[in-house]
Amino acid sequence: MNPTSPRPSAAQEELVRQAGRALARHGLVHAYGHCSLRLDETHFLVSPAKPLGLVADEDACSVVPIDGPLPDGVLGEVRIHREIYRRRPEIGGVVRSMPQRVMTLGTARITPQPRHGFGSYFAPCPPLWDDPQLLRNDAQAAALAEQMGASRAIVMRGNGAVTAGRCLEEAVVLTWYLEDAARVEFEARAAGIAETGVVFGEAEAAQRATWSGAILERMWAYLTSAG
Repeated sequence: MNPTSPRPSAAQEELVRQAGRALARHGLVHAYGHCSLRLDETHFLVSPAKPLGLVADEDACSVVPIDGPLPDGVLGEVRIHREIYRRRPEIGGVVRSMPQRVMTLGTARITPQPRHGFGSYFAPCPPLWDDPQLLRNDAQAAALAEQMGASRAIVMRGNGAVTAGRCLEEAVVLTWYLEDAARVEFEARAAGIAETGVVFGEAEAAQRATWSGAILERMWAYLTSAG
């Protein structure tokens, strides 16, 4: 670690490891995927460069500067996290994931519409990054972050998704919500009711996409339960 970098607390390191295990347990990542949390205005903490479900308690996370090169050993696509944090000071957590239904729809250039409660958090629908190639340079990462804008998620064609939340817990919960929205979209299309099914209007979606009533806390508890 650079001597000028902030030193993450044990609790922050454990939160990143816990988030990664939750994502793996629920099939939202596999061999690939990573997650991070913001440490301060100029640094964030990213998960170890290994399958998240295999991250052990002794595996150290990496502190990454928002400005400057990626540290040795940090995965190339972590550039995406860096560009999102740089543009969006309200963001405290980012997840790069590979949800199955999101992946399936993305291959057809489809992102889920807000057909049910969980889908409302991405209304009117997540933008699509229409490039299936691995994203491993600064220019691509910056372009993706620009296209994502203020959205909570962006779908990458044939290559999973990225979610961003006010904290890492929110980013993880939004990843689960995105996959469930993709499930509903997929099943509505498979059943032939996509055209006749109701899609939330702007006001409906804004009212439904709430975090009040411990909605975030309850889903986080569900996702991180090992039982």
